[in-house]
Amino acid sequence: MTSAQHTLTVDLGDRSYPIYIGSGLLQQPDLLYQHITGQQVMVVTNNTIAPLYLQTLLDGLQSLQISGLQVDSLVLEDGEQHKHLDTVSLIFDHLLQQRHNRTTTLIALGGGVIGDMTGYAAAAYQRGVNFIQIPTTLLSQVDSSVGGKTGVNHPLGKNMIGAFHQPQCVIIDTHSLQTLPARELSAGLAEVIKYGLIAEPDFFTWLEQNIHQLRQLAPHLISQAIYQSCACKARIVAADEREQGQRALLNFGHTFGHAIETEMGYGNWLHGEAVGAGMAMAADLSCRLGWISYQQVQRIQSLLQASGLPLWGPDQMHVDSYLAHMQVDKKVIDGTIRLILLQQLGEAIVTSDFGNDLLQKTLNQPLVV
Repeated sequence: MTSAQHTLTVDLGDRSYPIYIGSGLLQQPDLLYQHITGQQVMVVTNNTIAPLYLQTLLDGLQSLQISGLQVDSLVLEDGEQHKHLDTVSLIFDHLLQQRHNRTTTLIALGGGVIGDMTGYAAAAYQRGVNFIQIPTTLLSQVDSSVGGKTGVNHPLGKNMIGAFHQPQCVIIDTHSLQTLPARELSAGLAEVIKYGLIAEPDFFTWLEQNIHQLRQLAPHLISQAIYQSCACKARIVAADEREQGQRALLNFGHTFGHAIETEMGYGNWLHGEAVGAGMAMAADLSCRLGWISYQQVQRIQSLLQASGLPLWGPDQMHVDSYLAHMQVDKKVIDGTIRLILLQQLGEAIVTSDFGNDLLQKTLNQPLVV
């Protein structure tokens, strides 16, 4: 039994898995244990989350009194700047030192950085072991913990090294948002807004109506926003697990955003902040193409602003820098930049049919700020 407020399923056949959403789920170790394989567990977290939630998780597992269960933990440095192969090697070191075998289960306790690195380590350790996502930030709860994308950054490009590796389950304890800094909450709202823009116009309108209460973490509303976001992503992942088509739409705003993160140094702009600015740019270009109206661009920017997100990239970043970084993007094919743009609110496409002149105008002279 579980008191999860919502339960979703990511439908991937024999690799399907549940997403549990509710308050206090970290204090339900039986919910976690039913998805653990074997007799070994490695919890990977960071030095921000560990003092808040690690002991609760470890005490819960111990309270089950499972004979022979080996539970180890590893605390890494916090921050996007640590999301690289050297840090993943620390996970491998600990697994080997504690003699974890191929039936072990890794548990990612933290935000998107911890989830991505732990998932990548799980994909590679002994050619693949199971793992569980316990995301503690809004951004990781609505986006990175769902769908099996794992990986690390490279100095020349964000998330360019990784693997698809689906978790056993995702456990979203909404209570963890109570300790989330306001800036991190805003960053997570960028990914929530994304779902409304690419697929669910009614959800976008709902966000416009409720954004101020969401920023105050009104319990019912924040749970509903997480559920709607995860449900949208689960549908898209089920239809296109390895991003051969529809799943690319989830990268709306990300090509611009990744360019900002790479140029400014990982961690200086939060991922969600960069994506927020990137979505504003994508909306601007969509308007220049005549696909969405000037008034719709204003609505998008108003919601971003109300969410506490930037409306544009850093002042010191110029067109040439954007274009150089955008050429190193997973969606580039044969040297051609492809972007996710809006044909209308709630309907996005992947396209290279936008003209370099219009792209440069977007990067130089935004229509609305």
